[in-house]
Amino acid sequence: MLPQSLAALQCQTLCSRLMKNTVTPAIVMLIQKRNIQKHWNPKWKWFRAKKFAPVELPDYHKKEKSLSEMTPEEVRTYFKENGVQPTRVWKERYFYISSSSDTFEQYVPPEGDGKISAINSAGAKQKLELLKKKTTSWRNVKKIRSYEPDFELYPDFIDLAQDIYVKSYESLVRGDIDEISQYVTERALPEALSNIKNKTIHWKYIKSIEPPRVAHVRCAEVISKENQFAQITVRFHSQQVLAIYDRFGRLMHGSEILAKDVLEYVVFEKHICNQYGTWRIHEKIIPDWMPAPTPVAKTFVKPTPPPPEEEITQAEAKPDVAVMQTEPSGGTGPQVATA
Repeated sequence: MLPQSLAALQCQTLCSRLMKNTVTPAIVMLIQKRNIQKHWNPKWKWFRAKKFAPVELPDYHKKEKSLSEMTPEEVRTYFKENGVQPTRVWKERYFYISSSSDTFEQYVPPEGDGKISAINSAGAKQKLELLKKKTTSWRNVKKIRSYEPDFELYPDFIDLAQDIYVKSYESLVRGDIDEISQYVTERALPEALSNIKNKTIHWKYIKSIEPPRVAHVRCAEVISKENQFAQITVRFHSQQVLAIYDRFGRLMHGSEILAKDVLEYVVFEKHICNQYGTWRIHEKIIPDWMPAPTPVAKTFVKPTPPPPEEEITQAEAKPDVAVMQTEPSGGTGPQVATA
């Protein structure tokens, strides 16, 4: 109790001295604060400060700079203030073009090819037109040889093309997509696999009626001059057997015992600037003058027939007089009754 009384005495002494000179509200407030008997601890000051969050109000009259006018440090500060993720650094991505999207200067087969003899005037005219186009083809063959010095059309390429042609059909019959992609480009793959689901295909290559020959050679660049593609159109005139069965085992097209003569113009493509490029089937040329193929007989689910309507008999439609048989216990003659 003694220290408390001394403190009160000192406070009264100080107040009396100050009251003699002047009395101001500030001094009175100071005295009141010092005399409040409250629990006070400095560690709670930090928590009391956290109760108040300073809010920076936007200035709508201030003209903001665009991102292109800001320095990298200002852009970084702007993104951090607004909580925006910084933009990623643009990087160039490489992509690989394994095949072209179209046929370069598509070859147009002469009308009546495979039927017109070379002795006739029409056949001689076809031979003359082919001779004129050979100049451009041989010029493109030289371009292929600039990448492949050992390239020869006959017999190396022709034998390879016929082997690719036969193996592509055999892999298609087996339904091996991984194998067929080795013989067919990415452009022709969807066309080759269309409408073969739930079907059984029987195909056989019997013989060549005429030896395969090169009809067209073209080279073209894609995007850049260094990215070169070569396309060679080969004429196949052969004898084949084709039969297609549906999922129920019914014959849809062709026959397994009847061979047919087939004339096809097949386009082979290769990425010649690629060291590991290979020749693959790119497209089949179907001329406008060729007759439409035989439509495939499709199989449908047989609809259930509607229930037969009940025939109304004449007796049910209109009441009439009927004769009833006599009973054993009845009279001698028949009895007449009305229905």
